[in-house]
Amino acid sequence: MSNPSAAAASTVVAGKGCTPNPTPFPQSTPVAMAYIPFQQFGNLYPPEKGLERGTIFPELDKPFLGGGVLK
Repeated sequence: MSNPSAAAASTVVAGKGCTPNPTPFPQSTPVAMAYIPFQQFGNLYPPEKGLERGTIFPELDKPFLGGGVLK
């Protein structure tokens, strides 16, 4: 069985040493299988805000708001 996303992930951008942004999910994903989408490279926080927030990726900035189980 071929995996089209594996071929895309192995492609290297010339001179950058980075892989291109793949689509969030492979083209053919079987049902009843768990998948974690590829992170899409986009905007970045400035270094100071990244240190403050704990990430430079706004998409990953998910503050913990839990405090325990509500009864």
